Amino acid sequence: MTTSRPTREQLQAAAGHTIPDVVAPGLRVLFCGINPSLYSAAVGHHFARPGNRFYPALHAAGLTDRLIRPYEDRELLLYGLGVTNLVARATATAAELSPEELLAGWASVRALVERYAPARLAVLGVQSYRVATGRAAGVGPQAERVGAAQVWVLPNPSGLNAHYQLPALARLYGQLGATNGST
Repeated sequence: MTTSRPTREQLQAAAGHTIPDVVAPGLRVLFCGINPSLYSAAVGHHFARPGNRFYPALHAAGLTDRLIRPYEDRELLLYGLGVTNLVARATATAAELSPEELLAGWASVRALVERYAPARLAVLGVQSYRVATGRAAGVGPQAERVGAAQVWVLPNPSGLNAHYQLPALARLYGQLGATNGST
């Protein structure tokens, strides 16, 4: 776990590696990414790839009172926030994941949510949610609940997702933070 940029060799070696979940009982929001990037796996922190807008969106949305850096991801717990992934293994792109992996990942996420009981589960990736659950979905709160957790689907904060710029992400993440857990 480092704060320096990984080398090309370190990135290649990170394929298939995992990152521990940042989770605790009773979170306000458990964010669920698709899977770790090679960069994140190489440095051992969630959403660490340069250009990822996860932490800036959290801060701009008022979910954190300062900009958390990826190497501080465990500090999210102080804000009642956590992070997990649909699929634990790191890949160069999410396109490398099979539908079967996403389906199996959804079962794992459901078990994690039932164990830790966050108020909300925010899946970061509309298409991945659709494949993992077999449900139609758009951005925002869903009719589905996992345990007592309200399910939200939000845009993936990757810098590669040009459809949503930081102001739009912040607005949507802010709506998530403004809810009280009810639909």
